[in-house]
Amino acid sequence: MKINDGDPGFKHEVAAQPGGEGLKVCFGCAACTARCTVGQHMPEYDPRRIIRLTLLGRRQEVLASPLIWRCSTCYSCSEVCPQEVRFTDVLTAIKNLAAREGCAPPSARVSAQLLAKQGRLLEVSEFENEKRADLGLPPVEQHPQDFQSILGITPEAEPDGEDAP
Repeated sequence: MKINDGDPGFKHEVAAQPGGEGLKVCFGCAACTARCTVGQHMPEYDPRRIIRLTLLGRRQEVLASPLIWRCSTCYSCSEVCPQEVRFTDVLTAIKNLAAREGCAPPSARVSAQLLAKQGRLLEVSEFENEKRADLGLPPVEQHPQDFQSILGITPEAEPDGEDAP
């Protein structure tokens, strides 16, 4: 890697995102990697390496990596980090940047489309609401407008898979 290969502003961009604040305090001790449940089953998944590549400004390598989507969000890494980096939150900031740049996997795009269409990942039908009523529970309401606002979709525009995030 040459010095000019990295994007020196990338770490600052990640750190400026919600959840990314702890990125720059990592000193690479590898406690997160040692504790990572995903890394125990997938040796190529290494939280410390993701942090290091981000700090080195390896923007495209990080954002295009399918590994950033593998985190199980168990927060085990955060429990052992002596610097309180909160890797899971930093990774969420990285994934948000990746999604904005079109690097999200198809499953993330499908999830966004479902949220925009029905306000939840699983549709709740009349069958489920009838069963809830039988149990004395209120019906589950769907509020897609909340997610449409977050995703920047106007309520009139029906996400069709091509235009939706």
